[in-house]
Amino acid sequence: MKYAFAGDRQISCNLLKKLIQNGYKPEALLVTEGKGSSHAEKLIALSGLKEDFIFKGRQAIKEESTIQTLKELNLDYIFGIHYPYIIPQALIDLPKIGFLNLHPAYLPYNKGWHTPSWAILEGTPYGATLHFMSAELDKGDIIHRKKIDIKSSDTANTLYQKVLRLEEEVFLEALEDLISLNPTRVKQVNKGTSHLKKDLEKIREIMLEESYTGEELLNKLRALTTNNVDEAAYFIENGKKISVQVRFTELP
Repeated sequence: MKYAFAGDRQISCNLLKKLIQNGYKPEALLVTEGKGSSHAEKLIALSGLKEDFIFKGRQAIKEESTIQTLKELNLDYIFGIHYPYIIPQALIDLPKIGFLNLHPAYLPYNKGWHTPSWAILEGTPYGATLHFMSAELDKGDIIHRKKIDIKSSDTANTLYQKVLRLEEEVFLEALEDLISLNPTRVKQVNKGTSHLKKDLEKIREIMLEESYTGEELLNKLRALTTNNVDEAAYFIENGKKISVQVRFTELP
């Protein structure tokens, strides 16, 4: 199995390490660069690759020289693990079997951004999915997926921490199938749901003059309690914006 690895965040480091421990070293590495990049240097160190086979940043994946170098490696796969850039079609089409993506959602539900928030708000199934990358966001064929239960005490943040662990399980459970070079492919026939990054901003404000049921208000607060206060629910009082996040404690 010959692959290039594209990733960021701790989960990508965990999975690259597992691949290497199983005897599969990457042929090339695609990492993030600049603002928002978190684990590029750790991935580079883990890969043990020479500089000629490490491609940094958004622009690198668009360059013809990058595409040509990767073509010459005769790759079976490119694995995308929390790699945040929009992938050009030339890169999607490059590997013999496919560019695979690990997504924190139970596809076809919650394509796109802020997946735990929308799962709570819309009551959709939630989980993790390994799938083929496609031109349309998160619409490629499914290789493996698993569900996770959403508890009434879950916030978007606690749910996301759970799904990160589940994503690793999904990938590792599919590894033998990937190594066979004949992974399962199941088309997404259900339309499911999808959200853009900007969609969360549209629902953040709590309108003090409006009526909400207790369930509606709780779900809104849960869905907007992420690890980023800039994504929190808020209300406006005396011209000031006041953020609200919640924490749940189960009592004996």
